[in-house]
Amino acid sequence: MKNLIPAMKKDEALIEEMDSFLHQKEGFRLWWLGQSGYLLQWKGKRVLIDPYLSDSLTKKYAETEKPHIRMSELVVRPELLRNISVVTSSHNHTDHLDAETLVPILKNNPDIKFIIPEANRSFVADRVKCDSAFPIGMNDGKSISIDGFTFNGIPAKHNEVARDENGNCKFMGFVIQFGKYAIYHSGDTLWFEEMIGILNPFNIDVAILPINGNKPERKVAGNLNCNEAVALGKSIGAKYIIPCHYDMFSFNTADVNDFILETEEKAQAYKVLKGGECFSA
Repeated sequence: MKNLIPAMKKDEALIEEMDSFLHQKEGFRLWWLGQSGYLLQWKGKRVLIDPYLSDSLTKKYAETEKPHIRMSELVVRPELLRNISVVTSSHNHTDHLDAETLVPILKNNPDIKFIIPEANRSFVADRVKCDSAFPIGMNDGKSISIDGFTFNGIPAKHNEVARDENGNCKFMGFVIQFGKYAIYHSGDTLWFEEMIGILNPFNIDVAILPINGNKPERKVAGNLNCNEAVALGKSIGAKYIIPCHYDMFSFNTADVNDFILETEEKAQAYKVLKGGECFSA
């Protein structure tokens, strides 16, 4: 793989930067790990959101009609990530639930908690080879607090708001509240009208939203496009929007410059991160 988009910081240099802020008392830091993956650090505690830190999809689809050709450098090897309080998986697609990423993370963080949609419990346990009772199952309207972070379950539409036979969401987002802050990580989702009413009460500081759009010819489930992501951020009063789910696979991406133009036209504050770059507040 040649001419990959370089990470701003990666591997040991990235870990060194994260560690240098462990004793920070004020604000929080959020590093983009590629695709929809982020590391949130607040008061020395770490939450890992939907990490995809391998080439498993590139290998899986190499000889198919849907090759997953990587565009960006791998930001950090998963075995380097330690002192993680919580890791999340918003749904079962491999770029949000990757065994090659999660197995070493679970191994190296013995006290970690693993938040998933309850509907996906048996699938998750089989994929990451953990006890089926280990993950913490979530549903929309449910919340759980761990290490000072409260996770609120938000439904996601990918391409439907799909539920199991017990009414549990298969695709989810999370609002993470901590201290005076609230971050919304939508997972993979299309727009649906109910989400504005669900999200408005949280007073979102940062909305992390996909921008790769919904194109059936890709033969994968779709997401918000650039314009929709900005409209959603404006509708819920997000102080900042951070775009994600682009520049990972060449067949399923977007031009982030279109997002930038839309945010500036709509006077919406935003931050575009490079892989391994930090947003701080």
